[in-house]
Amino acid sequence: MPYPTLEHFRDITGRNVLALQEAKAGGKKVVGQYCIYSPLEIALAADAIPVSLCGTKNDSIPAAETMLPRSLCPLIKSSFGFALQDSCPYLAASDIVVADTTCDGKKKMYELLAEYKPIVLLQLPQIQDEEAHTYWRAQYAGLVARLERDFGVSITEEKLRAAIRLTNRLRVALKDVLDLAKLKPSPLKGMDLLDISFRVSFMSDYERAIGLLWGIAAEIRESGEARAADHAPRILLTGVPAGLGSHKVIELLEECGASVVCIDSCTCYKKVRQMIDETDDPLTALARCYLDTPCSVMSPNPNRYDTLRELAADFQADAVVDLTWQGCQTYDVESWSIKKFVRDELDLPFLQIVTDYSPADTEQLKVRIEAFLEMLR
Repeated sequence: MPYPTLEHFRDITGRNVLALQEAKAGGKKVVGQYCIYSPLEIALAADAIPVSLCGTKNDSIPAAETMLPRSLCPLIKSSFGFALQDSCPYLAASDIVVADTTCDGKKKMYELLAEYKPIVLLQLPQIQDEEAHTYWRAQYAGLVARLERDFGVSITEEKLRAAIRLTNRLRVALKDVLDLAKLKPSPLKGMDLLDISFRVSFMSDYERAIGLLWGIAAEIRESGEARAADHAPRILLTGVPAGLGSHKVIELLEECGASVVCIDSCTCYKKVRQMIDETDDPLTALARCYLDTPCSVMSPNPNRYDTLRELAADFQADAVVDLTWQGCQTYDVESWSIKKFVRDELDLPFLQIVTDYSPADTEQLKVRIEAFLEMLR
């Protein structure tokens, strides 16, 4: 049986584009964001709407490959292809785009994207020490100044604090839903976890999003229904971000009989793993929280290992699957160390899957996944 509140949520978020267009027609500014390192709170404090940008569909990639190398990560190509085709309504609505210098491919793509949209490029440090936090705070201060200038607003400390309180409430509500998968068996499928996280990132009304998420969590708890079989292997999926359109590995895992109970990526659980300190200086708190995101671009990247240890225990994982997009060098190289950590320290089976957005390798992946799950059983 479907959960009525979840179906209502899907119906509401199916109109996200219309809601954004209505808000923009009412005078709201829109700040497009590609990466989890871009702070929602600064856009909100500027009385603007922060919104995720498209980059999870395969059909925009051919256009991008007229300018970008075919060997580049599909996420980068998909994002740029949407810009070339003018086919992402969220990018079209954006008055400015905030981008971060995570990997080499992204930062060079942003140079090309600047021909299509005004861009604020945040120079991301790739270490997470105190000096880096101080530097990252200065980058956020520069973003504040840019939005104040471009939008004709004043971003005060009071507005930043209010924005932090709002986004923390959103994180708590989303985490409450995602944490339902800690139950054994899980009342949510992995595709549900991805679907909910992905759709929320495109909502323009945060208060409404919070209410919908609390409603979903309450109904699922009350129902006591399980969506996974008792014997289904519980999978912790880590690695690159996936979304609707780039979800084939999650779908295949569940088609083959697994239960994906946690998606440790920046489109899902990484968004809720920690709250922002509401008592500290706002920009300092934002810089510290966002910079501590355990992305593979960080070197070293100890937070990722600590996070995996915690999530594997909390979600009672039977195995870890590491998803890597072809051409994503940082995640691909780091996968060797993650495998050693998962096997030696967590004592769990491990599988790396390297793929792209196309369906061409679906049958091959299915064979590998079935063999891996059979081993677990």
